[in-house]
Amino acid sequence: MPELNGILVQPDCRHFRGDVPCRPNKEHGYQCAGCPVYAPTQERILIIKLGAIGDVIRTTPLLRRLRQEYPAAKITWLTHTPAILPPSAVDEILKLDLTSVLHLQARQFELLFNLDKDKEACALHDTIRAVQKFGYTLLPNGVPWPGNTLANHKFLTGVFDELSLQNQKPYAQEIFELCGYEFRGEEYVFDTHDDKGYRWDSLPTSRPRIGLNTGCGDRWTTRLWSDTHWIDLISQLQQAGYIPVLLGGVAEDERNQRLHLATGAAYLGTFPLEQFINLMQQMELVVTQVTMAMHISIALGKPTVLMNNIFNPHEFDLYGRGQIVQPDRQCVCFYRGTCKLGTSCMEDLAPSKVFAAVRASLPASAMQKAV
Repeated sequence: MPELNGILVQPDCRHFRGDVPCRPNKEHGYQCAGCPVYAPTQERILIIKLGAIGDVIRTTPLLRRLRQEYPAAKITWLTHTPAILPPSAVDEILKLDLTSVLHLQARQFELLFNLDKDKEACALHDTIRAVQKFGYTLLPNGVPWPGNTLANHKFLTGVFDELSLQNQKPYAQEIFELCGYEFRGEEYVFDTHDDKGYRWDSLPTSRPRIGLNTGCGDRWTTRLWSDTHWIDLISQLQQAGYIPVLLGGVAEDERNQRLHLATGAAYLGTFPLEQFINLMQQMELVVTQVTMAMHISIALGKPTVLMNNIFNPHEFDLYGRGQIVQPDRQCVCFYRGTCKLGTSCMEDLAPSKVFAAVRASLPASAMQKAV
């Protein structure tokens, strides 16, 4: 091992930073000589998953398999949203910027997984040195392409709607297969932020709290449910002895204020992401459309009632907790942001159907609270 001025330094350790003190040194005063948590790196693994927050969250099951296969690996993850990843599960979390790109291009990895077809992600796949590479590359004309045959299935379902509609595999299974693994039901890796000291004294604890995530972003507004339907569902929940809690971000604030005034449903306002995650942690069940809150709910292990219309329901794995409910009328707007028929089929999803799914999905212990 190298010594600098007579002091032992072990740069192969997973904790070693080089530019600043490592966490064991900062928290416990350990130095390399005799360090009780010295963890020599045997493999260096890079995951490129830039994506939206939800896509990053639902890729985290891969971490469980990688830790099982390579317990002594140093795992680096490059993303647009580093704050969503749990530092306890990823050794190095990098945000996509010029500094990170230059840094990664100067290094060598044993395994590189590029899970995005974004052109910048594919370009990085091609310019970073690694013994084995999985995922997507760039053709000479700049078009994303499968890096090997393992990526064919996920690639094709992303470029042909007909194949996407026929797909029977959940997202996590597709990602695992792209990386050369069999999916065995690995759960998400996620942080509840219970250690941050957030207090929710205004939330009742005597009856089951049902989180209602009322928005879905502005890209695919065909997923939206009307205020009338939300009010109907809230009324049914209240009559059954549940506590409806309105959830959402800044984009949903106006709607949630309206629903709160119309029904008296609890609404605590909007919060930074970590605090919002911890608020969702307080729920017994979450009702949501396909949006970031859906991924957070699944990651937190919450029973989830997922309202879906424009996406292939096989894409979503609720891990046996909850139900996917869809309109009785077949949706003809697959992955479309506007409805061909003028009125979204979500209006044909009856609140009574969603309420029945809530009742069927709540654990028995939570049901007893409502009696």
